[in-house]
Amino acid sequence: MLSMQTKHIKKNRLMTVIMLLIVPIAVFFIYFSDYYHTDITALNEIDSENISITDTDFGWLIDGPSNDRALIFYPGAKVEASAYEPFLSLVAQKGMDVLLVRMPFNFAVFGMNCAGDLMEQYSFDSWYIGGHSLGGAIAANYASSHPDLLDGLVLCASYPTKEIDDSLTEIVIYGSEDLVLNKDKVIEGREYAPQNYIEYIIEGGNHAQFGNYGIQRGDGTACITSDIQQSIAAQVIIENVG
Repeated sequence: MLSMQTKHIKKNRLMTVIMLLIVPIAVFFIYFSDYYHTDITALNEIDSENISITDTDFGWLIDGPSNDRALIFYPGAKVEASAYEPFLSLVAQKGMDVLLVRMPFNFAVFGMNCAGDLMEQYSFDSWYIGGHSLGGAIAANYASSHPDLLDGLVLCASYPTKEIDDSLTEIVIYGSEDLVLNKDKVIEGREYAPQNYIEYIIEGGNHAQFGNYGIQRGDGTACITSDIQQSIAAQVIIENVG
């Protein structure tokens, strides 16, 4: 029979193992449960003229007048995906359907390859992928690895870290007052850019106003409204896609 001391040692070891498992899991859920929530007021003000927004298993299909080109959009880190509906509704209205992806734990890193499934599920002649902030960086990684499936890359307050094939168009848009985006990384990202590269700075815009989720920690103060910033960004996208 085991001595009381041996039983006590085994019990302590078991408790240690349990704690080693519980603590990181708890930290994980605490970290990912703290995220930026969608401004519901902004959603209620979406102009639905010429578009329909359908809730799907992957997120939302924002269907506008276009039947031949679409943008797969990855949200920023720890931002509720629906916060980008007002901005992307403008893109759809101007002539490019959008597939807005709802990411696991609101982190695009957990769903980087979902674009492939979406391109198999829907039929468009031209496919673009893009995103905001970290979502844009993840989208750029996908574009770097799958240039044969895409026509271009749209980065809002983001940059690539790998070479983008010359067969693609790359559009980079960010605000002049953005203090979250690392501007030095944007400059470095130009080294990976394809021949057809467009970089546009929205004067008075900041980091958070590509979405509607309130003020982001560390961001600069915008000198224009989110409506104006999103309208400018949507127009830049439409003017530069094929």
